[in-house]
Amino acid sequence: MADTRKKKNEWIEWGKAIVIAILLAFLLRAFIFATSIVEGDSMLPALEDGERIIFNKIVYIVGDPDRGDIIIIQHPKKNYVKRIIGLPNETIEMRNHELYVNDIKQDSSFVDDDFAKLTGNFGPITIPEDNYFVMGDNRPISKDSRNGLGFIQRSDIIGRSEFIIYPFEEWGITK
Repeated sequence: MADTRKKKNEWIEWGKAIVIAILLAFLLRAFIFATSIVEGDSMLPALEDGERIIFNKIVYIVGDPDRGDIIIIQHPKKNYVKRIIGLPNETIEMRNHELYVNDIKQDSSFVDDDFAKLTGNFGPITIPEDNYFVMGDNRPISKDSRNGLGFIQRSDIIGRSEFIIYPFEEWGITK
């Protein structure tokens, strides 16, 4: 009888552990982390078409997006993965293949030199309050704030890319 009671308690403990694990996984997925699939080549070389990434949903609840962050943008038709280039109230300009924010030349080491040379001039553009200017790293083919997405409202930013989880050989922190 003691053996039966011991086995019953063991099953109850396993059941509790499984329910807690499922609940914890659901809460993490709903409020802290989620996955997304990169579609297209607009973020080359940082992210490739078909890569699955984990993005942090809570980071922008406790802080603000920053220049250089790779973000997930919630859009009516689909979500986009882009890099923040300009922050609210900044003036952004591209001249002679160089990016300037408030007339200060920016480091664009995450952009391939060949892609940078194909980026056309634009601006100066002043970014409205509570909005961001985003671009893909593969600027010649990227649909971004220059050509289709426009300024990105703070409320449309749903997370920051943190890790590449698939394909497994690409596993690592996003740059």
